[in-house]
Amino acid sequence: MFDLGWTELMVIGVVALIVVGPKDLPMLFRNVGRFMGKARGMAREFSRAMNDAAEESGVRDVAKTFKTATNPMSSAMDGVKDAAKSLTDIDPEKAAPKPGSETAKLSQERDEARRKIEASAARAAAERKKREAEEAMKKAEALEADLTAPGEDTPKGTDA
Repeated sequence: MFDLGWTELMVIGVVALIVVGPKDLPMLFRNVGRFMGKARGMAREFSRAMNDAAEESGVRDVAKTFKTATNPMSSAMDGVKDAAKSLTDIDPEKAAPKPGSETAKLSQERDEARRKIEASAARAAAERKKREAEEAMKKAEALEADLTAPGEDTPKGTDA
């Protein structure tokens, strides 16, 4: 903004130290910081207001028209991008098939098939987990049986 280098800032700091004094210098810098914050906020608000006014008056439309007139290739590419975007933005309500049509029947059949597949996959997973649990239980029982010696009633390492 002011294009001040480190040497200029150092000179300003030394002059401020001499003129204001070390006692009031922190308060001065605090007030300068607040002022700069308020100035930036006002500039940001002004810029936002100008952009809003430009949008309301249609300056962007005029700028787009000039861009189109000066660069037709870019304009054509923008048209292609807009068309591609409109194809990828699918509204689910518009994309839903009409009731009673062949597409709706096919969609319903596919949905039922998907649900059957999900149910059978869930059942298979549950049966696999049950089988694994039974195998783990048998293995644990076998290991516990190995821990007890033929003549001992308590497992090794425990005092009963």
